[in-house]
Amino acid sequence: MKTAVVTGGGSGIGRAVVERLRKDGHQVAVFDIATSGGELEYNVDVTDRARVDSALAEVRERLGPVTILVNGAGVEVYKRFLNLTFDAWQRAIDVNLHGVFHCTQAALPDMIEAGWGRIVNISSSSTHSGQPFMSAYVAAKSGVNGLTKSLALEYGPEGITVNAVPPGFVDTPMLRRAEGKGLLGGTIDEHIQRTPVRRSGRPEDIAAACSFLISEEAGYITGQILGVNGGRNT
Repeated sequence: MKTAVVTGGGSGIGRAVVERLRKDGHQVAVFDIATSGGELEYNVDVTDRARVDSALAEVRERLGPVTILVNGAGVEVYKRFLNLTFDAWQRAIDVNLHGVFHCTQAALPDMIEAGWGRIVNISSSSTHSGQPFMSAYVAAKSGVNGLTKSLALEYGPEGITVNAVPPGFVDTPMLRRAEGKGLLGGTIDEHIQRTPVRRSGRPEDIAAACSFLISEEAGYITGQILGVNGGRNT
């Protein structure tokens, strides 16, 4: 039994990852800004390094060293680029990229000491194709993919693998909000018809990919960007 932290684990993809890792037999702590108050749920803003550090200390004290980290916390920003304020740009970078920096840097020492670790970063299929009105989000998630590759090279000798899973068109509250605002370039049903497997993704699809990358069987896989997108990006 290993100890895992999932950021953004309060809902959507993050919640599905939490449930899958617990099913796999791991002890899983949730870091999110909105928690239900359940056991092993910690109110954490991933942009606040002091809070990240203190929450990790609490998890270590209760469950032991953290050797699995899934960076799932994220925030979307929909704006035409010329209407995008620097504050909105900075917010997207802070949560989607700097949050990964803070949580990964804080958790890595446990993995190094253990000689074993798994880091999975949830990025976005928009890093493959781009996405209008989401330049800040796409830029941040592209940074996550680059960070993933660099960390994989740096920490592979320590027994730590680092991979990214960019979801594509997954039915989450974030996707439904975008549809409601007319920001998808069509309805969800229309997008399904343009998806080779003819369905939208489910949070459980992303959780299954994370589960595999965390497993012992995936120990020879690192620095990879494993798209889970129904064939929309290949």
